[in-house]
Amino acid sequence: MQNNKKFGSFAGKGYYIALILCAAAIGITGYLYYRNLSENTLSKDPDATIQGDGGNVQAGASDPAGNGNQSDVDVISPTDPAKLTVCMPVNGEIIHEYAMDCLSYNETTRDWRVHDGIDIAAEAGTQVRAAADGTVYTTYSDDALGTTVVIRHEGGYVTVYASLSDHLLIQSGDTVKMGQAIGTVGNTANVETAIGDHLHFCVTCNGESMDPTEFLDLD
Repeated sequence: MQNNKKFGSFAGKGYYIALILCAAAIGITGYLYYRNLSENTLSKDPDATIQGDGGNVQAGASDPAGNGNQSDVDVISPTDPAKLTVCMPVNGEIIHEYAMDCLSYNETTRDWRVHDGIDIAAEAGTQVRAAADGTVYTTYSDDALGTTVVIRHEGGYVTVYASLSDHLLIQSGDTVKMGQAIGTVGNTANVETAIGDHLHFCVTCNGESMDPTEFLDLD
């Protein structure tokens, strides 16, 4: 009789142990499934929400000003883009290329994200020039990209100059000529501090993000 009681007690405990092990197995399986699902979505789905320079962005989506805070930029109606004469906004090496159709590693944030412009290395204090004739749409301090200038041009083009020093040489509403100094190189972009002093340069055409090297006609 005593042996039967012990057996019954052991069987009851075994039931609960088996139940706990099953629950643990289900939990581990679920975790692995959703982790793999997340990784596959990021690598295969071009419409997946991913990290951009200024925060969460939709892959392939564009911003008329080239950043998250200036989505209301009013672009000019197209004329003849071929007549737009341009120049390099600053002399230096392109150290981070345009990447809006793929993910690029960000040394500062240590993650993979899209990159809506090019980063041009130059010493702090180097003059930054307007890439083409135009009108200064706005100047502002961006939480992600630092001191920023937005210029509108003919042909529906908008150029954005970020990571500038706080000392600007122009203000909103000013008319600028190609090559005119608008500010100086700094390192004010909080999401790009690891690469040192540089200019973050973006271009849109009729509201669509484009590779700045195409705008500048660089080989």
